[in-house]
Amino acid sequence: MRGGQSRFSGGFWGILLLSLSSLPIFWLGFADLLDAWSRPEYSHGPLIPIISLYLFLRELRELPPADPAPKDRALGIGVTLAALLVALLGNVTRIPDIVTYGFILWMAGLVLTYFGARRGRLHMLPVFHLIFMLPLPQFLYWNLTTFLQSVSSEMGVWIVRAFGVPVYLEGNIIDLGVYKLQVAEACSGLRYLFPILSFSYLFSILYKGPLWHKAILLLSAAPLTVAMNSVRIGIIGLLVNSYGIEQAEGFLHFFEGWVIFLTCIAILFAMAWLLQRTEHTPRPLLDALDLDFDGLLPIASRVTQIAASRAVYGITAVTIGLAATWVLWPSTATTTIHREPFVLFPREIGPWHGSTSTLEPEIERVLAADDYLNAHFVTSDTGRAANMFVAYYARQTEGQGIHSPEVCLPSSGWEIYEIAPYTLQTKGMYGAFSVNRAIIQNGTAQQLVYYWFEQRGKRLTNDFKAKLSVLSDSLIQGRTDGALVRYVTPIYPQEVIAQADARLQDLVERSLTRLPNFVPF
Repeated sequence: MRGGQSRFSGGFWGILLLSLSSLPIFWLGFADLLDAWSRPEYSHGPLIPIISLYLFLRELRELPPADPAPKDRALGIGVTLAALLVALLGNVTRIPDIVTYGFILWMAGLVLTYFGARRGRLHMLPVFHLIFMLPLPQFLYWNLTTFLQSVSSEMGVWIVRAFGVPVYLEGNIIDLGVYKLQVAEACSGLRYLFPILSFSYLFSILYKGPLWHKAILLLSAAPLTVAMNSVRIGIIGLLVNSYGIEQAEGFLHFFEGWVIFLTCIAILFAMAWLLQRTEHTPRPLLDALDLDFDGLLPIASRVTQIAASRAVYGITAVTIGLAATWVLWPSTATTTIHREPFVLFPREIGPWHGSTSTLEPEIERVLAADDYLNAHFVTSDTGRAANMFVAYYARQTEGQGIHSPEVCLPSSGWEIYEIAPYTLQTKGMYGAFSVNRAIIQNGTAQQLVYYWFEQRGKRLTNDFKAKLSVLSDSLIQGRTDGALVRYVTPIYPQEVIAQADARLQDLVERSLTRLPNFVPF
């Protein structure tokens, strides 16, 4: 523009260059986000950045203009550089969750750098809101799913019984006699929990009231969602009992889910109205929510006139250097793993002889293993049976990885009666090591289970420690492969548990000598 101010400032071009140069560093995380947002429980994700931008513009409108050259930028620079290192760690280990959390930290660092620490901390609420667009790490997702399935099943059954309908709960399977309903992963309530948590966070920010009001609105979202999802399961159980199994399928099931979601939102509004009644001068509900959009577009247009900053230019230079390094050397060297496929695993092991079978397609999809063994063995002398199951993963990153049998067993109707660490004494290269030993039951039937996580020569009993092991070994060994190993045998009538232990330990010891060919050390 001749004789006037340029349409775009040098600071604007600097921010644009910084954003573009950061793409190679955060790309792995962004690609994982797009995949996560295609799943029902995270389908609200694309709305989160838009809502965060709205919250940020509101704060800019309500606060005085920022100092274009603040003196307290050191904290922001440090946070931004630390975020870049976190993201690079996620790239090196090929774990997208680390990259995406690094991106949130990077956004916080940029805000603190541009505004300075004193003013920038006032803009952290919109940045923290971005966390709601991220998927949970897999091990947290499965553990939370299992917990919510259990709670929703118990409360749903309680509701059905309250209406005088006889019902029995086997794990996560609701037995109505003629019909059985499985409280599956999709019924855990996670697809409601995440968007309602995000909504309650936004609601508590927009609500005009005391801090304790805001805290109640925010903290009530999770228990409210679990309770209403249990009501949904209870209603489905009553409808199925009265009108048939089709009440639990198709459009009606989908419709019932939306009704529950909207009911949760309505209850939050009702809670806000009730909280207003506790005030000396209560306001109408609409007046208690700050939904003013006036003046946001002029505020947004200020981005074109951002003041140039040597700090931002310095961060941009570092980002370009790190991005160029990552593009030229995109990954660390990885160890080539040579293993035999499980189709070659022997069917005759000492006195044990057996056969293998495949899992149902839906179970295979959830398992997401690169290879698995599901072998059923019988002893030639006693005819007693045992099952050996191994799920192998070539990479336990990028959304792949092991989840504990504690997740799967309730979904198939088995309840964990007892579980504790147990030391197995074996000969040869394995020696003595700890396993998880569980007794599970379904009605009067009981089974004995051993399982552990076989991780590159280590045997671990905790799934969280297994994930930490993946992180460290990906850096040190260039390996993230591993497996879940599980053995199961029935506890037969008139049989003591010690006999089942002896039988299972015999199969474990005989089969482990073959396992390294299929799950390498």
